[in-house]
Amino acid sequence: MKENRRPIKARASKWATGITDALLKRNISPNQISIASVVFAWAGASLLIVDNGVMGSIACALFIQLRLLCNLLDGMVAIEGGKQSSLGSLYNEFPDRVADSVLIVGLGYAIGYSDLGWFGALAAALTAYVRVFGGSIGLTQCFKGPMAKQHRMALMTGALLLNAIETAVYGTHLALVATLFIIVIGSLITCGTRTLAIVRQLKENAHVDQ
Repeated sequence: MKENRRPIKARASKWATGITDALLKRNISPNQISIASVVFAWAGASLLIVDNGVMGSIACALFIQLRLLCNLLDGMVAIEGGKQSSLGSLYNEFPDRVADSVLIVGLGYAIGYSDLGWFGALAAALTAYVRVFGGSIGLTQCFKGPMAKQHRMALMTGALLLNAIETAVYGTHLALVATLFIIVIGSLITCGTRTLAIVRQLKENAHVDQ
């Protein structure tokens, strides 16, 4: 059985285990938490589209963090809390792809670069496709960057906070435009690094079988 779980240090933190215990006591399922991540992503993107200035940027950055918190907790409730289900794998992947796309596409529309937003969402989805493909052929899934999900969301969060200052002072959105370009280029590079990781594993397995 290959290890196909994203390594996250926060799982061992007291605050994360505390929240997990609270969710378990309230009988909240990991699938519900996964769906909540999409709701937070949609709320953040919608607020940014409505207001791409100070308030919208700060609100979107906050909702991105709530989305990431859901991504952490759904796995902890499922694995550590022993609440895995037959549909767990589906809920673990699909909401992530939707949340990613909603945020990246929303960012594009918010600053008038909708085409670039869609391209960024496609590139981000491809990074996940390559990772999951590796797992589908029996390999250990590769979660490396340079533009994995946590990197994309950290970049967006930082850029949104910069945008709050930039729009207030200059009335421009250069930080967000640069972020979209970085997401596109970084995601394509990530597809390459993950593909190379698959190639290395296949060669290593072939060597072992000889």
